[in-house]
Amino acid sequence: MTFYDGIYPFYSLQRSPFIFDISLLVVILVFSVLAVSFLLILPGIRGKSRLFWMFRIIISLFIGVVLVALNFTGDWAEASVKANATYKSFSNAVVSAEVGLHVGLYGINITLKGKPVSQINETIDYNEIFRWSSSVDEQYGDALERGLPNPILYIAEKFTRNSACGLIYQYRYSGRFASANLWTAFCCWLVANILFSMPVILYAGYMMIATAAFIFFSMASFSTIFNVTPCDFSVGAESLRTDYSHSFWIALATGKYFLWESAPLSNVFDLENKENTI
Repeated sequence: MTFYDGIYPFYSLQRSPFIFDISLLVVILVFSVLAVSFLLILPGIRGKSRLFWMFRIIISLFIGVVLVALNFTGDWAEASVKANATYKSFSNAVVSAEVGLHVGLYGINITLKGKPVSQINETIDYNEIFRWSSSVDEQYGDALERGLPNPILYIAEKFTRNSACGLIYQYRYSGRFASANLWTAFCCWLVANILFSMPVILYAGYMMIATAAFIFFSMASFSTIFNVTPCDFSVGAESLRTDYSHSFWIALATGKYFLWESAPLSNVFDLENKENTI
């Protein structure tokens, strides 16, 4: 038994793990309220095409929430490995756990989940976030003071300024440029919806193409993290290697959707050219 009811004496309090980004929750809530509002006014709309237009509005709102939510998700790239590793400093205890690294545009998440969860009189289930908006070195120092498990500290140390890997610079600036392009894509989406409602179909199509272009620019910006010299993440006898994850592929699918939606609008452009020629 250890002191403090099963908690090591070097850190008397266990921190609650990071579970869900509040910003992402707010985005989903706001767009959900908009969707519900449109559904409530649906019975007051006359005409046979009301269901069709309501469906298009809901799809457009869904695309909008995806564009905003992609800024706050933490799984643009990720890696995970099961390994046996030392658990804490000043202890020889070795635990069997799954270690994960999740990369977002605003920071990284490092997870550690025991296999099984309960080992050495503790519940091993950590999800720690390190944000680019504040100094990673300070966050790493705080993690040292709180006595987080060794695998989390080892990976977090790779993203500090003093690390020989130099990952912090490439990851932080790649995330910032990707986020800026996504916000620009969101603005283009807003303008496209305004033009569709006026209606100015041709220019709305141009804005949809611009939206897709900025989404692809954000993906290209994020992809530059793989251009840096690979840094070895070794946990026990295993190694971590990051690869594209869910948010990256969702961004790709969203960009393709905008291109697919704008393709029929080329007929409008051809028709206007013929009228001008006549």
